[in-house]
Amino acid sequence: MTITQLQYVLAVAEYKNFTLAAEKCFVTQPTLSMQIQKIEDELGILIFDRSKKPIQLTDIGLKIVNQAKNIVNEVDRIQDIVQHQKGFIGGEFRLGIIPTVMPTLLPMFLNNFIKKYPKVKLIIEELNTDEIIKRLHNGHIDAAIAATPLNEEKIKEVVLYFEPFMAYVPENNSIFKKTEIEVNDLNLDEILLLQDGHCFRDGILNLCKNNEKQNKSNFQLESGSFETLIKLADEGLGITLLPFLHTLDLNEKNKSKLRHFKEPKPAREVSLIYPKTELKIHIIDALRTTIAGVVKGAIVFQNVEIISPKSIK
Repeated sequence: MTITQLQYVLAVAEYKNFTLAAEKCFVTQPTLSMQIQKIEDELGILIFDRSKKPIQLTDIGLKIVNQAKNIVNEVDRIQDIVQHQKGFIGGEFRLGIIPTVMPTLLPMFLNNFIKKYPKVKLIIEELNTDEIIKRLHNGHIDAAIAATPLNEEKIKEVVLYFEPFMAYVPENNSIFKKTEIEVNDLNLDEILLLQDGHCFRDGILNLCKNNEKQNKSNFQLESGSFETLIKLADEGLGITLLPFLHTLDLNEKNKSKLRHFKEPKPAREVSLIYPKTELKIHIIDALRTTIAGVVKGAIVFQNVEIISPKSIK
């Protein structure tokens, strides 16, 4: 039994298809099938029920896959230990970032990071929270930046910063004249929201969940970008809420339409999250330090109330 054979088993367990698993492992399908057959012959059991479509794990196969994950992770940890001892910070590192953080935070730290750690090959993907959790569990990404708390048993969360919500209010709205607003000032029917699947949208819904101030609206619109929501608000179609970092690059005219919430300000908690196995922890620590260094000068708000990023059913 070899580590490579266990990796092939994990690939088939994940993709439930020998051909696709072989492609992901960069080997031919006959080679992968033969190696899995060898491990099954050696153990005297069947790991996969090939009669089912898609391929399914047998009962004993499920137990073997769970143990194989632990073994492969521990082998990876050996390499991590050696690199950490040598003080080497490099290699491939796959990072997921949620869409409402990516466009503002990434430009703040990326250039600093790649200059300081040129031997790290960062592979960055924009992913929603559900996909991030799935890929962390499957080992397809090494870490992610997301709104927390997520309360996932096998995922560790290290807080990077607290980002307050800001209201973007057009001049024709009744709360435009206020210098600071409260949650009770919000009318959920007037708020232009991001599309379903964005945790920032869920945060707004959670923020307003106890607010009964609603009117009958004659239209409902959701968008995938804050830019669209701002333009629609400028047309007098409602107000929108923005994360604080997204407001920094607005022009002066648009900034005049921003309203702070009274303290404690509703905010989201943004964290660096990664599996509790702490593989590639030397790169994770380097990321955390770099991001903390650039963000601390941009966000100085302390008296905040963290709004859950999870949808409440």
